[in-house]
Amino acid sequence: MNVKMWFEEKSVFLYKFLRSPKQIGSITPSSRELAMAMLEPIQWQSTYAIAELGAGTGAVTKYIPSAARSGTRVILFEKDAYLRGKLSVRFPDYSCYADCLLLENALEQEGVERLDCIISGLPFFNFHQEVRDRLIQQIVASLKDDGLFIAFQYSQQMKRQLTEHFEIEVIRFVPLNIPPAFVYICRKKRVT
Repeated sequence: MNVKMWFEEKSVFLYKFLRSPKQIGSITPSSRELAMAMLEPIQWQSTYAIAELGAGTGAVTKYIPSAARSGTRVILFEKDAYLRGKLSVRFPDYSCYADCLLLENALEQEGVERLDCIISGLPFFNFHQEVRDRLIQQIVASLKDDGLFIAFQYSQQMKRQLTEHFEIEVIRFVPLNIPPAFVYICRKKRVT
């Protein structure tokens, strides 16, 4: 990424954070280290469909093309219209949607039955409990059995709610991010 793009990405992100801190959640895009901590656990050879919730400026998204196998379906969700437009231009092969509370509807439109993995940069703890509950319901319903849900958060306050729906395989601490973050690597519980 050239200096102009880097500066623009940082500036836009800071501006969006100042206007909507509860929606954006951070003053700067995710670091490379955070992106790698989120993408490394994914078994890319058996990943046919993946969604990213809260794709923002594409700080994590930009590493997907080099990791994913050819033909992997990638569906991005970003509420902010300006950022979503930028994502559509930057990643023309990926579908972009506004509302991840309508995740199941988006999958239906895309002809995707279930996702192998969902990654998320959403600031869950900034949302009202009702919204968190609806998001988790959509995520669980959209993942295949044993599917991965990988989310970063700036605290461990979501651990209890995530444990209700997922097996938390590991929580990785990523200090090289502003602010430092926790990456939850979760597997959907099998329905017995």
